[in-house]
Amino acid sequence: MSTVQQTSRGKIATGRQPSRQALTVVHSGLSDRQLSVDVAIAAVESSASGAVVSFSGVVRNHDGGKAVERLSYTAHPKAPQILKDVLEAVAAEYSFPDEAEGSVPVRIWAAHRVGALRIGDAALVCAVATGHRGQAFALCAELVDRIKDEVPIWKEQFFSDGTVEWVGVGTAG
Repeated sequence: MSTVQQTSRGKIATGRQPSRQALTVVHSGLSDRQLSVDVAIAAVESSASGAVVSFSGVVRNHDGGKAVERLSYTAHPKAPQILKDVLEAVAAEYSFPDEAEGSVPVRIWAAHRVGALRIGDAALVCAVATGHRGQAFALCAELVDRIKDEVPIWKEQFFSDGTVEWVGVGTAG
């Protein structure tokens, strides 16, 4: 029986009635230390996965036409649990059987920095492993968007002209 999997980004044809894949949130956390996309990738890779997709959101030296010197991220005390909940929800939305091979585990790793960051530092790192590339790309994109939209973490930008701007205050929390 052919079905369609509904996600917050749209519909994905699954080809048959879904039976949920095993999913593992390998890592979910906030850190005041540097994040490594290589660590994230190594953590999700498995011999059963056909695709691994990663994302590294880095601090850039400009925003809105102004030069940025540095950033600071502040998280709500419930942010670690909300991050974990988001990872599990997104994984569940994208967990469906592999047409030819049955169930292939979905593995997810995500971490967001808190505290002071310099230009070039990774602020958000995610990695996902799935059965196929389309599923991995879609899951990773959804994951990044949902983390940014739902996890109560706020960015304070320090500009070269001495001004400071808060981003995300009043959202996601």
